[in-house]
Amino acid sequence: MKRRKIKKILIANRGEIAVRVQRTCRDLGIASVAVFSDPDRHALHVRHADEAYPLPGSAPGETYLNQEKIFDVARRSGANAVHPGYGFLSENPGFARACNERGLVFIGPPPEAIELMGEKTRARARMSQAGVLVVPGTPPLATASDARAEARKIGYPVLIKAAAGGGGKGMRRVERPEELGPAFEACRREALSAFGDDRVYLEKYLPEPHHVEFQILADTYGRTLHLFERDCSIQRRHQKIIEETPSPLMTEDLRARMGEAAVRAAKACGYTNAGTIEFLVDADRNFYFLEMNTRLQVEHPITEMVTGVDIVERQIRIAEGARLEDDVLSMRGTAMECRIYAEDPWNHFLPSPGDIKKLSSPGGPGVRDDTGVYAGYAIPVEYDPLISKLIVWGETRRQTLARMSRALEEYQLIGVRTNIPYLRRIVQHPEFAKGVYDTHFIVKHEDELLRADKNRPEVVTLAAAAILAWLGDEKGMTIPFSKKTEISPWKMSGRPGAFDS
Repeated sequence: MKRRKIKKILIANRGEIAVRVQRTCRDLGIASVAVFSDPDRHALHVRHADEAYPLPGSAPGETYLNQEKIFDVARRSGANAVHPGYGFLSENPGFARACNERGLVFIGPPPEAIELMGEKTRARARMSQAGVLVVPGTPPLATASDARAEARKIGYPVLIKAAAGGGGKGMRRVERPEELGPAFEACRREALSAFGDDRVYLEKYLPEPHHVEFQILADTYGRTLHLFERDCSIQRRHQKIIEETPSPLMTEDLRARMGEAAVRAAKACGYTNAGTIEFLVDADRNFYFLEMNTRLQVEHPITEMVTGVDIVERQIRIAEGARLEDDVLSMRGTAMECRIYAEDPWNHFLPSPGDIKKLSSPGGPGVRDDTGVYAGYAIPVEYDPLISKLIVWGETRRQTLARMSRALEEYQLIGVRTNIPYLRRIVQHPEFAKGVYDTHFIVKHEDELLRADKNRPEVVTLAAAAILAWLGDEKGMTIPFSKKTEISPWKMSGRPGAFDS
């Protein structure tokens, strides 16, 4: 492959991931170009960039998904490469192809690989051809009647899934034949709305699986390697909220077999750059290919913490035409990530946009906070309410758990409600602490995790009281609570809608 030096990167994204890419650009002496919508004019990724250009408008379709506006910025700024981050255009083969046609280096895989792995049933077929075991399933089905016939062969329960889907959208679990017809049509409508493609297929439902993924890197010279696993089983409505590495269920033999399968899967689709192979692992430690994410993964930092590899730096070097190094990779310690959202767990997890009045991020040994916000920033209503990714590292899982619990307690954010108290309850749950969990953990313990504790003594520390006095009539806040009493100052404030810790 012809080597091409990247001198300026346009980051076609926003929020924390744009800031994350900018930091590696600065480490490498590469200029970064930010794009921003009207609501993001004062966003952190705009402040961190070497240059920033507006994408007039508010909705994603007229801003971050508008390819012509992005290419116009690339032309005006003189950028010679594009990093898509995750979401938005990151897994759009047409965008990757258009970058190449315009002479821009697309920092990601070839458009053909994105296209192949983005269509779930084609990806399953290719994996089967490559000898990677897949969950029993079907090709896209035309009618509910076809689905009923296939479900009888597979056996209930089944999952109906969008052929072009991901992120839990266009997915329904069906327990009985009479539920299949309505669920089939609902999935088709949701798939059409979310992906512009109403094709759906059936997949055998695996009870109590672990969701384990392998990070892979592949250069253009045929070298492909994996950077070990991440366990992403703590999910709410198929959305990951806590990830860790190594997986609590992993053995050396299982890691070797799954890693080899991940590398084989990547090679089978002609993959280059960074990607993630996702598997389901059943109670007997049998594993099945689920899907491939052809982009940088949200939870990539925990892999960086245990391997010491800057995955974004590797993405850029591979895109320039460099060979992967021959170093033998190893894992050191354990790492965990919690996704901090501006949402109210005690009000159906509704988003909580608004102004951040005060913000103090946690620190100390082994703590990293990848954020896209700051004190004074207004969280917009137009986009995903992710505030930051809180990542911790420890020499042992016990140390990592202790650090995560401490970091969540230190996290001070005033002005909007967040899911921090909810995350803290998960991290401190006895079964999670033992590593005894699967993808149904949230469902199994939902009432317990959301239960208001009425038996705690109603005491407010002087510090919390001072914050309340400072707040006056502000409507939302998240502050750390005492580890011993876990008392929320909301109990003393008498404000409706406030949640317990």
